Amino acid sequence: MKPLIETIVKALVDHPEAVAVETREEETAVIYELSMHDDDIGKVIGKQGRTIHAIRTVVYAAAAGSPKRVIVHVKEKG
Repeated sequence: MKPLIETIVKALVDHPEAVAVETREEETAVIYELSMHDDDIGKVIGKQGRTIHAIRTVVYAAAAGSPKRVIVHVKEKG
């Protein structure tokens, strides 16, 4: 799942070398935290959150058979 998220996000941003995905497993969920260059946060979120919503939809579809819930967060700086 992590390579899928990295591939999608790196295609959207101006600084793909700054994209990092951290994985955290909890009892009932797997959480993927996206961190990126400050200038690219708006591009990943998109107008009214449409881009991040589309990314989450693709990731949720890819994890459809997984027993754990998948959560995608954008880590904000500061």
